[in-house]
Amino acid sequence: MDAAAWDARYEGAELVWSAEPNRFVAEHLADLAPGRALDVACGEGRNAVWLAGRGFAVTGVDFSTVALAKAHQLADASRVTVDWEPGDVTESLPDGHFDVIVVAYLHLPGDAMAGLVARAAAALAPAGTLLLVGHHVDNPGEGYGGPQDVAVLHDHRVLAGLFADDAAYSVETAARVERPVTTDDGEVVALDALVRVVRIALD
Repeated sequence: MDAAAWDARYEGAELVWSAEPNRFVAEHLADLAPGRALDVACGEGRNAVWLAGRGFAVTGVDFSTVALAKAHQLADASRVTVDWEPGDVTESLPDGHFDVIVVAYLHLPGDAMAGLVARAAAALAPAGTLLLVGHHVDNPGEGYGGPQDVAVLHDHRVLAGLFADDAAYSVETAARVERPVTTDDGEVVALDALVRVVRIALD
């Protein structure tokens, strides 16, 4: 989907997603000391706002200006400040290095995703954490919801493998994880890919 399509999806007063952070973002980043954080393709800003509430200086980037306007409202309602930047993350990321980078539910074809992950990894500060989470390639057959095009879905082994030959990074977690989803018919399970990477040193 392009920016116009996402603008159309985000139109309306209600949030498309929850105001609460993604469960894996909260679980895997809650123990980190505040620093500089980047939320890549931040959408309506729930993860960025959560990080800001924990004391991080956060930049949230998205190519949907409608999403960013809603993110700004969410930050105001939560009484936190986030630097919201319009931009296409498939082309570039903000300058500088970050102590935490979140890439949550951004789905791109293989080469484009690998390029995005490489740029995010390069933007990590020493001892910085990169958290990648998204719908798993197994989800269409075994889980609930999410995109159905396996070409843009994630495999935790493939994402972790992007760091296999680089001693500057340590893959702390690489797993297929279950995410409970409440529906009108009861609780079901979605399958996500989760990869947590720490930068050991600058190149």
